[in-house]
Amino acid sequence: MSLTLAVKPTLVDRIVPRSLAADIALVVAGVAFTAIAAQLQFSVPGVPVPFTFQTLAVLLTGAALGSTRGALSMALYALAGLALPVFSGASQGASVLFGATGGYIFGFILASYLVGYLAERNFSNKFVKMAVAYLIGSAAIYAVGVPVLAQVAFKGNLGLAVQCGLVPFLIWDAAKAIVAGGLLPGAWALVRKVKGN
Repeated sequence: MSLTLAVKPTLVDRIVPRSLAADIALVVAGVAFTAIAAQLQFSVPGVPVPFTFQTLAVLLTGAALGSTRGALSMALYALAGLALPVFSGASQGASVLFGATGGYIFGFILASYLVGYLAERNFSNKFVKMAVAYLIGSAAIYAVGVPVLAQVAFKGNLGLAVQCGLVPFLIWDAAKAIVAGGLLPGAWALVRKVKGN
């Protein structure tokens, strides 16, 4: 039995035969991909949230795996981070998950689901659609992450949280949306060429 029988095929469904074992392996692979991307980071003085490739991995995972597996992958990532150094900067533990940047991690679950949902509706095979899906996913991450950042780090000051935890990342997210907009449609084109349709 597959976790995705009721939805349209995503990119990995064109490559990997559907089965429960495959779904589990793909969910775990999404965790590993996100954990590796989280370590590729750089910080800017005065900005408490680091710049990482983590969100790119989160949203590509959703686009490739679909809504259910994408969300499960990010939920497992959050749980894994309680015991393993998978968060940015090789951090781990409840203090990270429920700390200033923890809202972004919880936002990954929603974002991966939304991007996966859109991918199941053919948003991952065209540049503009994939870029739009990425931006929607990014907005979901901020919608959860910024209010938590405000409460934990800025004594409820949402304006300051937006200034520190959203505005500096907009150009970075636009660049990643362009990358995502090219990667997934390019991968779809390659799969179609190999599969012959």
